[in-house]
Amino acid sequence: MAGNDAGQPGRSISLVGFMGAGKSKIGRLLADRLELPFVDIDQAIETARGMSVAAIFAAQGEAGFRAAERQAIADLLDGEPSVIALGGGAFVDPDSRARLNARSITVWLDPPFEILLSRLARSTARPLAAGRSESELRALWQDRRTSYAEAQVRIVTSDGDPQGFVDEIVARLG
Repeated sequence: MAGNDAGQPGRSISLVGFMGAGKSKIGRLLADRLELPFVDIDQAIETARGMSVAAIFAAQGEAGFRAAERQAIADLLDGEPSVIALGGGAFVDPDSRARLNARSITVWLDPPFEILLSRLARSTARPLAAGRSESELRALWQDRRTSYAEAQVRIVTSDGDPQGFVDEIVARLG
């Protein structure tokens, strides 16, 4: 991995995975460890659009949100290296996936479905999870895994210490 004099990666690190995979939590810790800015893509979209992700979904549907997401990804990858926590569906979009794999280091955080389900049950902030049954969420998770598998690095996670997963990411990135 190409880096600069401070030992930081020469390009962004993009964390991909299903809703509830720990991308934001692990991303913040990884950014601190690497002394890089941390960006949650959903927060970047909310700031750019002046409305919440849920409001964007309500007003423009998933297609409108995905267009905003593609633009936010392109903008971030044109900027300084950072750690980017992507939304669960961002890496499913073929254009975004190709751009992310070409211009950043992509890391798939892959906990078991049962952990994801438990985390999603405690959250009300995910429009695509709201009102879905366990079987519907499992089907969506299963569908997305093919796209996630195209990430450059896969880290199998659990409910263990997030710092341990940061250590594993850093070790895998060399």
